[in-house]
Amino acid sequence: MAKLTKKRKQALEKLDRSQQYKLDEASKLVKEINTTSFDASVDIDVRLGVDPRKPNQMVRGVVTLPHGTGKTKKVLALCTADKEEEAKAAGADYAGLDDYIEKIKEGWVDFDVVITMPSVMPKVGPLGKVLGPRGLMPNPKSGTVTNDIGQAIEEIKKGKIDFKVDKYGIVHTSIGKVSFEADKIKENAKEFLNTIKKLKPTSSKGTYIKSVTLSTTMSPGVRIDPSDLRKAV
Repeated sequence: MAKLTKKRKQALEKLDRSQQYKLDEASKLVKEINTTSFDASVDIDVRLGVDPRKPNQMVRGVVTLPHGTGKTKKVLALCTADKEEEAKAAGADYAGLDDYIEKIKEGWVDFDVVITMPSVMPKVGPLGKVLGPRGLMPNPKSGTVTNDIGQAIEEIKKGKIDFKVDKYGIVHTSIGKVSFEADKIKENAKEFLNTIKKLKPTSSKGTYIKSVTLSTTMSPGVRIDPSDLRKAV
């Protein structure tokens, strides 16, 4: 087992793992216990009282975080020629159709999000073998299959993210960076949790949001007090 550095030991001493913290306390603490030399992501894990194996309990949605994620996403717009300029003006890193489809078939995936149009989905559909396993396949539910290419790209560049519950009933995503002020981490967390709350399936019984934890890339999790969440969210 690796020996704890003095810096990491001091940071971890600030965290009481048996305690649950208020959201504003957790937003400050997650910054204080980070020991990475790089600008680590701040992640949120939300354990839900749902059974993802049941289609009527699948929780999936999109949210635009008020302060973004701190990460600039590379966007590929697979669109018709008449939409290329609109896509580029909105901030697309790549825009086109047939040439990019061929590149993807050959294994090129140097992008974070794919935006496309309903009319070209017959061409994009076969890319599922490459894009699907990487979570890059466009989907109307996440707003990545749309005729309003420009708006979709602008929203993603501003910090729009899509998420879904995993097979263990947990939603995991990044909501910022360690360099963010604690208030911005808190506000992003609140926006995300409010969105999760609105997506509660009618078939979900009992406690819906079971636990919430904030962490950074290399830090232990900071658990949030459920009673404080009921006030904050």
